[in-house]
Order: sequence, then C-alpha cells, then structure tokens
Amino acid sequence: MGYKIGDIIEGRVTGIQPYGAFISLDEQTQGLIHVSEIQSGFTKNIHSFLEIGQTIEVQIIDIDEYTQKISLSLRTLADHTVELPYHRKRYFTNRNKNIGFRSIEKNMPIWTEEAIDYLLKERVEN
Repeated sequence: MGYKIGDIIEGRVTGIQPYGAFISLDEQTQGLIHVSEIQSGFTKNIHSFLEIGQTIEVQIIDIDEYTQKISLSLRTLADHTVELPYHRKRYFTNRNKNIGFRSIEKNMPIWTEEAIDYLLKERVEN
C-alpha cells in the first residue's frame, strides 16, 4: 500500500451506512469516511452529501498500523466551516441587578450562628 496520512486522492463511493461511507481508493484498497468527517457541524443524512458510484476527492487522516484500515475525510478539504447557530447566554439570576456574592455575605453570619446553636444543642443532648 503506497498511501500515507495527508494524501489527497480520488475515490469512488461504494457503500453508505448511517455511521459513514465506504470509498474505494483502488482495486484492492478501501477506506471509510466517518459521519463526523463528512462536513463541519452535524450531518443528519449522509445521502444528502454522497451517493453510491460518485467519484470524490478525499484526504487520508489515519491509517491503522495493524489492520491497514484507512480513515478518510471530506471535512478537511472543505473551503469553509459550518457556523453554529448563535445561542443566547442564559443566566440563573437577573444579570442586570449585579448582586454577585452580596446575598451570601449578608446571610453568612446568620447561617454560622444557626449552625453553632445547632451543634451546641446536639452536644448538650448527648
């Protein structure tokens, strides 16, 4: 096998499964494009990107030393990455009130006093 990691080669799609697509690199060699290497971001359906018999350009990203299995990627050859949708940051409290640790600072002496009273009562009862 004359392939090495980083090579960009042409292959033909021979099979598609939910977890990835099998690519024939030559008469004796096949590789797999895992579903996570189809594109940047989430790939719901591989069939929307590839079809059996299609010739595509792929990059070798890994070759297993013992089994000689080849991992391929389309994602590394893409011109752009898929931008994730913007998620508005949610706060547990109202961030405009700017309370911070003041509520803890205010209540800590009360909690400490209650804890000491509880421990003293426990000691007297035992």
